[in-house]
Amino acid sequence: MYRFLLSRQWVIVTLVALLLIPVMIKLGFWQLHRHEHKVAQNQLIASSLAARPVPVTELAAPGRTLPHHDMWRTVTATGTYDTAHEVVVRQRTAADEQSIGYYVLTPLVLGDGRGVLVNRGWISAGNDLTKFPDVPAAPRGKVTVTGRMMADETTAVSGIKDTRGLPPRQIMLINSREQTKRVGRPLLGGYIEQTRPEPSDGKPELVPEPDHDSIGPHMAYAVQWWLFAAAVPVGWVVLVRRERRDRAEAAAEEAAEARETAAEEAAEARETAAEDADEDTTPVPAGP
Repeated sequence: MYRFLLSRQWVIVTLVALLLIPVMIKLGFWQLHRHEHKVAQNQLIASSLAARPVPVTELAAPGRTLPHHDMWRTVTATGTYDTAHEVVVRQRTAADEQSIGYYVLTPLVLGDGRGVLVNRGWISAGNDLTKFPDVPAAPRGKVTVTGRMMADETTAVSGIKDTRGLPPRQIMLINSREQTKRVGRPLLGGYIEQTRPEPSDGKPELVPEPDHDSIGPHMAYAVQWWLFAAAVPVGWVVLVRRERRDRAEAAAEEAAEARETAAEEAAEARETAAEDADEDTTPVPAGP
């Protein structure tokens, strides 16, 4: 009845089905882990933003990698801007998530002679990407900056390629170690994403607070993958029953056709026999 399952075609179908089930289950757990990571990330951002501001020197030091649990903490820094070593960061998106331009990155020299990078905000790229853009002037004299503490960017984490050969004073990644070579003074690890004071004319455009409310579609994707995994054996059973039914119907049709053919042959045989009998009983005319 189910001997067709031993055919090459059905063996392949069965093996593919058996392979798909664990793959889909694993993909479901992968999406579940992404959901859990997103939830944990949102909680970290929310708690960091709600924490009391601390001096930047409590969290950062030259050459020190910012721990993940200190990301997005509100910090303050007091010093003077070193505009001579100001650079712009290419290919950055404005608050509308559509316009592409630059981040303005300016070192702030602290009272002890060390510096910290400050992302003062976003500006439009303009028409000529080969020249240093027209950057709104940084405040002069001693200033106090408040902002979110961010870790140094790397290609591995951000996915941004650190392109070489860029125009002067243009960079791709915000990295304190790389900028220390240019500035010539120790820079605290990481950088400050400025939130206050707000520029009087709105330029540069301050970077908006990171989204920590959306959890994304990962949980829905996880459920979908698990439903797909459950549907595979159900689909396999449906296909097997359909194949068995089709084969049974085909066999029944062949049997019916065989019976019809046998009946027709039997009828022809009877007709032939009757004709032969008639010929045998036909009287032979007498001679003269």
